[in-house]
Amino acid sequence: MPAPSRPQAAEPAETQLGDMLCFAVYSAGLAFNRLYKPLLDQLDLTYPQYLVMLALWEQDGQTVGGLGEKLYLESSTLTPLLKRLEGNGYVRRVRNPDDERQVQIFLTEAGRALKLPATACPATTLQALQRSPDELLALKREVETLRDTLNAFIAARS
Repeated sequence: MPAPSRPQAAEPAETQLGDMLCFAVYSAGLAFNRLYKPLLDQLDLTYPQYLVMLALWEQDGQTVGGLGEKLYLESSTLTPLLKRLEGNGYVRRVRNPDDERQVQIFLTEAGRALKLPATACPATTLQALQRSPDELLALKREVETLRDTLNAFIAARS
């Protein structure tokens, strides 16, 4: 005869995977990557490379440090990514003649030419999310507030 099972205490909600906000945000990020992958494969870009290109299409000639701040990426992550973009002929890295410690990133003609076909990414996202532009803007602002609050908390603990 099997031993009677003891009732399990309910786990606190904060330890249930399905209740974790961090998991919802993480898994949404993975879904975005799956949505963008076939589009970015056509451009020979990874998602992080696409983010760098977006930043450069907004403002060419940024420093590596400035890009890292804007994209929340460490230099150790950004540098190999930039080298691959340079190897693909999309950007060129140039030492700042006024400050040799700074490296500026400039789009090449091929890099500038990617901008138009890359517009398929946000258009596809709008279609996939099935939300109004106003709803998406409100959600984006909410996620940005979440990110900024977390970063402030982390900075205060450092």
